[in-house]
Amino acid sequence: MRDLRAAVIGSGFGGLAAACRLQARGVRTTLFEARDQPGGRAYVYRDAGFTFDAGPTVITAPECLEEVFAAGGKRLADYVELLPVSPMYRLVWPDGVRFDYVQSEAALVEQIRRISPADEDGYRRFAAYSKRVFDKGYVELGAKPFLRFWDMVKAAPHLARLRADRSVYGTVARFITDEHLRQAFSFHPLLVGGNPYETSAVYTLIHHIEREWGVFFPRGGTGALVDAFVRLFTDLGGELRLNAPVRRVRVERRADGRRAVHHVTTDAAAAEPFDLVVSNADLHHTYANLYRDVPEAARTVRQLDRMEWSMSLAVIYFGTDVRYPDLAHHTILFGPRYKGLLDDIFHGDRLPEDFSLYLHAPTVTDPSLAPPGCEAFYVLSPVPHLGRAAIDWAAEGPRYADRILEALEDHLPGLRKNVVTRRVFTPADFATVLNARHGSAFSVAPRLTQSAYFRPHNRDPRIPGLYIVGAGTHPGAGVPGVVNSAKATVGVIAGDLAL
Repeated sequence: MRDLRAAVIGSGFGGLAAACRLQARGVRTTLFEARDQPGGRAYVYRDAGFTFDAGPTVITAPECLEEVFAAGGKRLADYVELLPVSPMYRLVWPDGVRFDYVQSEAALVEQIRRISPADEDGYRRFAAYSKRVFDKGYVELGAKPFLRFWDMVKAAPHLARLRADRSVYGTVARFITDEHLRQAFSFHPLLVGGNPYETSAVYTLIHHIEREWGVFFPRGGTGALVDAFVRLFTDLGGELRLNAPVRRVRVERRADGRRAVHHVTTDAAAAEPFDLVVSNADLHHTYANLYRDVPEAARTVRQLDRMEWSMSLAVIYFGTDVRYPDLAHHTILFGPRYKGLLDDIFHGDRLPEDFSLYLHAPTVTDPSLAPPGCEAFYVLSPVPHLGRAAIDWAAEGPRYADRILEALEDHLPGLRKNVVTRRVFTPADFATVLNARHGSAFSVAPRLTQSAYFRPHNRDPRIPGLYIVGAGTHPGAGVPGVVNSAKATVGVIAGDLAL
């Protein structure tokens, strides 16, 4: 086998998983990361003794992580410890209703009875439906690349039987009558950038994923999982280059027209040749900037410009000099509106006055992430992306953060006087720091018409040797999604190059 070189652009979980899989197959792989730390959206901030994971904090489907390490002949458990989180989420509504979302079916049903006894049977039917969707959508299709329309045609009858055309909320509402419980079992698309009223019912499989395996948090934070991937990659002989933003990729086609050399230029190195490139960078940035000199890329840019992009986020990282009792690791604080707020986030042109919040308190599971007697948090609020709402986040960000911290005092008494460090990350930061189109937090929105074959493909159809991983390609966002995108993409590469 000839000596092959691969460049992976971006060290998010998709890029890391792809780099590890390629290196394990004997492909000399160089991983380029623009920032001073690996991880992409899973960056880590450290301040005043606190450790803040910047991005993904809900780790599900550990089997897909274990697969990456097994591909390299290693064990995930030898690199990082995953701690179970229970409750998986605590859900709180303004009227005082509280629901602990747990893995145990008996404990879950007990809480359903407490809120709405009439919905017990409906929940059991919903759970059975979620498992059927999981068996088809995750087990069979989750890591299968949809490169040809025929791939979609073959899957269509199964998806039709599962009524993938319905929304997550609409599907849940067919089984469950109580509005609190409808929201409890339909909020999950928000974790991958989707509107529960518009995201395909295929995403109800998330419920079964969490019931099957639970929710985990790495000891040391999500950054410890990033470090585990990096150590696996370097143990396998891969090369990681930090502070190495890729500025341009020039494509030199070989005589047969089916293969090409990709000349990758960074600030430190010019025109370094690779046989293939796997981009974990933002999709639009990949085609509009990195491949700007390649004529075929312009067509993809036009297609991406017509696509619907996910919402953005306003995130506040903060540490307190006190600890709080009766705190869950993950808390969803619903606002006074559900559908109305989602309409404003996904279709509005301004910042809503109200909000729903996700509060992450990792020190509940791992106290080492803060100084003794202290608590580490981040709170995020879904907001419209920049292409929809032209908000001056430089001015609005601090004000919005103040409003959120004030609202949190209903759950964390005296919060503002106990905050000793804080950092705000807005849609403008997603756009500038992460090169995210419109400041989108989850790339292309997970709608049915933007899924599977209709999502940007794992292999570029017009530029030989260019492959895609991450939230923007199949199967989509979320840690299992981007890790399985690497499995799908590297499978395609292996077929193309007979690895």
